Amino acid sequence: MRLHTTTWDGGDRVAVLVHGIMADHRTWRRVGPALAERGHRVVAVDLRGHGASGRARTYTARDHADDLVETLPRGADLAVGHSLGALALALAVERLAPRRAVYADPAWYLPAGEGGYRGELFASLKTASRERIRAMNPRWEEADVDIELESLAVWDEATAYGLEAVAGTDLTPLAPVVPSLVTPADPSRLVPAERAALLRERGFEVRVVRGAGHTVHRDDFDAFMDALDGWAGRAGGGTAGGGVAVTPP
Repeated sequence: MRLHTTTWDGGDRVAVLVHGIMADHRTWRRVGPALAERGHRVVAVDLRGHGASGRARTYTARDHADDLVETLPRGADLAVGHSLGALALALAVERLAPRRAVYADPAWYLPAGEGGYRGELFASLKTASRERIRAMNPRWEEADVDIELESLAVWDEATAYGLEAVAGTDLTPLAPVVPSLVTPADPSRLVPAERAALLRERGFEVRVVRGAGHTVHRDDFDAFMDALDGWAGRAGGGTAGGGVAVTPP
């Protein structure tokens, strides 16, 4: 499927952004312009079943990855994925071949069984009230709450059930295909301390944004961008902005 995209023009370098479940390109409302200011042409997708992209009969992790390959330019300077978007990006990264990749609180392992991942729980958020969204995300700006409600209104909740097929399957990459940064939440249910340590052993850079929730880039935009700037500059692939306001686990 060819996905709907939104672009911020800022330079010759290319950055691509992939949102998480229930969201769409608007989750990057601050990240996109910030990367454009740093000299990137930024392309943000709406995954199938999200935003302005089409609906489908199936919503597997592989479907999302294949859609990214169909839609995004190969060889981008930077690719950023959050949660489900990070899972899809990891499954597509070898084919997309970006110079660098960033995985924000990636959904590489969803536990199964009692207390594990259940699509119906996510699907129930389709009709979540403003009060519930605010309670779940106390650090968000009001603009992000507004966007979340708008994104939920156009979201196909069937996407939540599509992930049940990978619950209990560890899809954590064995090694980074390209230089890769992981930015877990603090604390993170998806990347707890022991999994973060494993990722570092496998060659990933891991930087925890202290106190941030699952949507790291919305909970603490400044620290998230500091992580990108500091890591990109140290890796020799981008402009180093302010100091890094994050620490390893």
